[in-house]
Amino acid sequence: MVQKIVTANGIAINCEDRGPADATPILFVNGYTSTLMSWPEELMEGLRAEGFRVIRYDNRDVGKSQKFSGLPKIADVIAAVRAGKKPDMPYRLADMAADGIGVLDALGIGRAHIMGISMGGMIVQRMAIHHPERLTSVTSIMSSTGNPDLPGASDDALKALQAQPPSEEREDVIRHRMKGRRVYQSPAYPKTDDDLYALVAREYDHMYYPEGGIRQYAAIMGDGSRVEALRKVRVPFLVIHGKADPLVPHAGGEDTAKSVPGAKLVSIDGMGHDLPVELCAQYVDLIATHARAAERQQAAE
Repeated sequence: MVQKIVTANGIAINCEDRGPADATPILFVNGYTSTLMSWPEELMEGLRAEGFRVIRYDNRDVGKSQKFSGLPKIADVIAAVRAGKKPDMPYRLADMAADGIGVLDALGIGRAHIMGISMGGMIVQRMAIHHPERLTSVTSIMSSTGNPDLPGASDDALKALQAQPPSEEREDVIRHRMKGRRVYQSPAYPKTDDDLYALVAREYDHMYYPEGGIRQYAAIMGDGSRVEALRKVRVPFLVIHGKADPLVPHAGGEDTAKSVPGAKLVSIDGMGHDLPVELCAQYVDLIATHARAAERQQAAE
């Protein structure tokens, strides 16, 4: 599939539009430090087979999209949020949400279904808060609301997320990231070593840029709680969350669904903080059913 750089929200964003051009668009929004290469083919092609125009892109500061500068101090960002102040950061989740809307603009799309995983789920929540007129439906997967009262990641999962590789050499980075993903993968659907290596290698070869993760993490921590804003959202909303997620515990999905009026929560046994190939058919069915119901609702209004 052909990727291209578009101008979105005033910056350069790398995206891929699988088409078909006359189908209803669905936009995939990545998680923390992930590139567009992280999406399972079974999910993208499954939704395309269901008649959707499948679009994915690299968030700012990762992959082949525009890189930024400035290294915020995460402790200062967290302290500012706790004090009720606006933290000093290079950009915010709202800016990243505007990037995704900008991708739709660049492709000439007025409205779309939106789905996001982890940080991408937080970004699509921001899209629903700030750009509801552009969304036909939202699917938030393995994400949370920023509510400070919710349980955090397990110690092992947090250490795995924050640990650094022994060097910047390709093989060291790939093996390091494989080890981390093993900690928070779906316990009922573990990847083989070969499959996990191939996934991590695809992302590394697309572009390895660890500095962007610092700014993205600041954007996550600096966003604060979205609970009150989510209570005003009226876009059809589906929440999917694994019961065995050690990185963003299931309570995050529960809080998301509770915060958005009319939202539906689907909890999946044995699912951790990834998208197992074995569950992709279920994801496709859930997302397609939700999207079509939203289209019928929109047509009736």
